[in-house]
Amino acid sequence: MAKEEIDEDPNDEEDEDLEGEGDEDDGSSKGSGGKKKLIIIVGAVFLLSVGGIAAAYFTGLIQPLIDWITGEQEAKVEKVDDGKNAVFFPLEELIVNLNTGGRKSTFLKIRVSLELASAGDVSRIETVMPRIMDNFQVYLRELRIEDLKGSAGMYRLREELLTRVNAAAAPAKVRDVLFKEMLVQ
Repeated sequence: MAKEEIDEDPNDEEDEDLEGEGDEDDGSSKGSGGKKKLIIIVGAVFLLSVGGIAAAYFTGLIQPLIDWITGEQEAKVEKVDDGKNAVFFPLEELIVNLNTGGRKSTFLKIRVSLELASAGDVSRIETVMPRIMDNFQVYLRELRIEDLKGSAGMYRLREELLTRVNAAAAPAKVRDVLFKEMLVQ
């Protein structure tokens, strides 16, 4: 029996040590669980912050702040051109039938000039003139009479033509599309 008691005592001490160690593990696992939660929260806040900043940058909301910090805004103001170097390139007259949805045919007669950034762009415009005219024809044929009404309609037409001519004539820069004549009949 004495032998059994001696054998039991070392086992009991080991069991108590194991139980004590188990309690310490429980305490540290709670601490590590808290650390894990903290890491997850900090990581989520970091990712949301980076995502928000990236979204603001790509939508252009942060660009004025960047310009203000770097001083580029002042440089842009100084670079404003007074139009003395403007070169105007007249396009031939366009006559297209408008999209009337099966009603009586309606025609649009339009003459425009392009304001170019430099005289060197004239050769590029002449080279891609068939592409420019094609882009204009395709766009104008899909217009409805309602699309051309009012100053807002004219502004949208000007912006669309400018976008299309700049896409076709790149790297030449077209500053503006100027209407010489526009007739809806």
